[in-house]
Amino acid sequence: MNPSLKPSSTFSLYVHLPWCKAKCPYCDFNSHAADHIPAERYARALIADLDRELPRIWGRRLHSIFIGGGTPSLFPPEIINQLLSDIRARLQPLSAMEVTLEANPGAIEAAAFADFRAAGVTRLSLGIQSFNNVHLQRLGRIHDADAAHRAVEKAIAAQFASFNLDLMFALPGQSTAEALADLDAALQYQPPHLSLYQLTLEVGTPFANHPPAQLPDDDTAADMENILRSELENHGLGRYEISAHARPGQQCQHNRNYWLYGDYLGIGAGAHGKITQAEGIWRSRKPSRPESYMIDALSDMETLGDYTPVPPAERPFEFMLNALRLTEGFSSRLFTECTGLDSLLIEPQIRRARREGLLYADTEIIRPTAQGMNFYNELCARFIP
Repeated sequence: MNPSLKPSSTFSLYVHLPWCKAKCPYCDFNSHAADHIPAERYARALIADLDRELPRIWGRRLHSIFIGGGTPSLFPPEIINQLLSDIRARLQPLSAMEVTLEANPGAIEAAAFADFRAAGVTRLSLGIQSFNNVHLQRLGRIHDADAAHRAVEKAIAAQFASFNLDLMFALPGQSTAEALADLDAALQYQPPHLSLYQLTLEVGTPFANHPPAQLPDDDTAADMENILRSELENHGLGRYEISAHARPGQQCQHNRNYWLYGDYLGIGAGAHGKITQAEGIWRSRKPSRPESYMIDALSDMETLGDYTPVPPAERPFEFMLNALRLTEGFSSRLFTECTGLDSLLIEPQIRRARREGLLYADTEIIRPTAQGMNFYNELCARFIP
């Protein structure tokens, strides 16, 4: 037991709803295309999953909930309402708790946005990706530009406390002018938060197995990214994380908890969790296949999924892999509190990264430089055990 290891001050819950109308060819998430979703049965399995987890986190206050997928907005609002009610009855939520729901443009889901808001969702995250019909088709998206615009308009009309728009760039055949046009289309709605991702070919996806033609080269993609991020900054959306921009006070608190190595439960098919206890840090992973997950969750099994300890030797890299995503950086005190290790252990790597221009570090804060953000993978590699 390490007396300096203690639970993080923040605690979150991730809820995975794994179904989509169609599987996008670039997606490597645990999502499954389905015409029918067993929403009620799956919701019962989620709560049974949560009930098993309660002894590990009893007494901790819940700061945020993130309902991701898949396409969670395919679930009926009344199921989401009951699910949130059941969660609140078991945990201790803060009065101003952030509750995010992921959604994709589409007539059925968009029509339910106001009902999701009434159910307790405070923040909607919309997977727009592009407002260009040609690029949406090349990405395998099932919505068109008109549906994307209608979805944003309905999200605004529903009066969520906040909302996020996801955009992608470096798409097949995309020019910088077209990428800027996508961003301008998003900015006309004055979003409080915008996530900007480069299209990547993830292992095991159809795009990785059969790469699309006309992908921008690395230099073109980097130039495109710099222009887009500058445009976001110019419109008051400051970059606070590698892929995320927000107006003041509109950062995603749930995701910040991840990046600051906070604790969180994960319930649902394939969901991951990380919990700190006095005796160590534990990672959890639930069964990935939805049907297997529901069978196991609704059985009388004592535990659900796998639980593995994070060895002390791996904690520095795991912490840095998260914390170095944030432009604000972190303190050496936070490193010690979260890992139970002396920050002197990473001092050689810190010095090296400083010499290379990848890190800024003083007695108060450690944070990535602009070059460090651009070469994030190389920066994190400095801390591999």
